[in-house]
Amino acid sequence: MPPKKSLQFFSLLLTISLTLFTISNAAIKINQKFKEAPQFYNSPDCPSVSDVIDDPDSPSSLEEYDEPIFCSDEAVHVAMTLDTAYIRGSMAAVLSVLQHSSCPQNIAFHFVASATKTNITYLRATISASFPYLKFRVYSFDDSSVSGLISTSIRSALDCPLNYARSYLANILPLCVRRVVYLDSDLVLVDDITKLAETDLGNNSVLAAPEYCNANFTSYFTPSFWSNPSLSLTFANRKACYFNTGVMVIDLDRWRGGDYTTKIEEWMELQKRMRIYELGSLPPFLLVFAGNIVPVDHRWNQHGLGGDNFRGLCRDLHPGPVSLLHWSGKGKPWARLDANRPCPLDALWAPYDLLQTPFVLDS
Repeated sequence: MPPKKSLQFFSLLLTISLTLFTISNAAIKINQKFKEAPQFYNSPDCPSVSDVIDDPDSPSSLEEYDEPIFCSDEAVHVAMTLDTAYIRGSMAAVLSVLQHSSCPQNIAFHFVASATKTNITYLRATISASFPYLKFRVYSFDDSSVSGLISTSIRSALDCPLNYARSYLANILPLCVRRVVYLDSDLVLVDDITKLAETDLGNNSVLAAPEYCNANFTSYFTPSFWSNPSLSLTFANRKACYFNTGVMVIDLDRWRGGDYTTKIEEWMELQKRMRIYELGSLPPFLLVFAGNIVPVDHRWNQHGLGGDNFRGLCRDLHPGPVSLLHWSGKGKPWARLDANRPCPLDALWAPYDLLQTPFVLDS
């Protein structure tokens, strides 16, 4: 075979091999198999949600949400995003919520996923197979509704449109859902979520979250932001502190009343015109809410266990008690465990991992 044709032939083989490798990896990720989780039951003193009747003035009805729990104020409503990349983390998070809840049958899960039929069908089937008794709904999120507002950030994973779905929960969830606990997919609870859900929001606050006033708040915005008085005065008369948006208690009625989704979008539109921050969906939340939230005990978000956004190095727990472990940052426990390079605290996530290993599948 002439050298030129030989080179073309091997180049073609290499291209085919890389393509097959990519397809194979994608198939493995999409076709992950998960174990069925045990069923969890309410303790005797849990309130009943079965006889709650939907508000007749609400556009959402029990015919559409065929179980009363989805419009019950007695239920704990949990919102999370779902995608194939993080489904393993989401499954662990759900299991941890149920396992440590005193009233697991009173929890309604509201999952938000990118709006493709195949994607939603797969994710719904995956959740149903592992949690046959779970009360949940999957809502579609149109990526195009926010993709035009997203600016590139310091880590590509933060630019995923679904990462911004938390800003649209008040529009996505039925109007009868008045309060929700939003959780990221890279965390596990080791305490009863009802304690977090019952956080007192007072008469006016829209959301509650652990806040960290020792963090360098100025670092979340660019010098261009701070040097512009019309922008930096946004935080005038506000004791603005950093808070992590991966764990929040949100009053959806107040959110809707204040049209906070539009307020967040306005800052994203400004970001498209001039660079005022670098870190994905977090800064718009800080711009709108920092200094005006109800602080929650730090035990409810021991965050940063995934390290920073660049190297994902191992980190220790913050001092104090722990109710929720959060692997925010680049390093995810399932990826580090699979690579045989776990951090010490990843061992606390592993018991909630529902992934079936090849050994289990063959047995």
